[in-house]
Amino acid sequence: MSDSLVVNEVYLSLQGESTFAGLPCVFIRLTACDLRCSYCDTAYAFTEGKKKTLTGIFAEVRRLAEPFSGHASNGSKLPLVELTGGEPLLQKNALPLMKTLCDGGLTVLIETSGAHDISRVDPRVRRIMDLKCPASGEAGRNRLENIPHLKATDEVKFVIGTVEDYEWAKQQISAHKLDTICPLLFSWVHPLAPAQQSPVLKKVPAGLTPLTRQELAERIIADALPVRFQIQQHKVIWPPEQRGV
Repeated sequence: MSDSLVVNEVYLSLQGESTFAGLPCVFIRLTACDLRCSYCDTAYAFTEGKKKTLTGIFAEVRRLAEPFSGHASNGSKLPLVELTGGEPLLQKNALPLMKTLCDGGLTVLIETSGAHDISRVDPRVRRIMDLKCPASGEAGRNRLENIPHLKATDEVKFVIGTVEDYEWAKQQISAHKLDTICPLLFSWVHPLAPAQQSPVLKKVPAGLTPLTRQELAERIIADALPVRFQIQQHKVIWPPEQRGV
């Protein structure tokens, strides 16, 4: 494994989202993203990072995972390992890294924007794929060709901050029968702290109606949607702008 990746940070924390929320997880945050979602809370990963070899990254993951040796939860070896970003699929060597992590017996996740081909990801990896809603400013980048590649171990996430986002998400679930494929996540847009705001992010399109966290939860219940409402647990435990958590 002589190839390398540009890495923003590698750290051990708790998984804050997805159906794995609350479990210990090693995060590998890769540098660079070609989207500029209005609510992005990791704009620092657009450009900050250092080149690391795949061998070095794997060794760092092993070091962080060592205290959990022998532990598992519902069949998933702990800690989990997640590639995130930025957009991890922008770097081609993310693919062999994920394969190596899986070969090492680790439970591997990837969080991806949905703007890039997911079909080449090792089938053992749990793919958490966004479908970008209107308020993100990036809905035009959704790669709908990914949907036929989704399987039961994957998850689709909608980040929702407006009424229009909610209605759009409902339409996508119905049109593509997403609830018959894999778990669906509705994640409320957590307001950005001042330190997280970046001038390079897209603006929320004009004319959209903001939706509170409570309103989102109540609409899910009223409409009997087959989705999981989620909060970003790490932002409840630690300050929203804190890195490495």
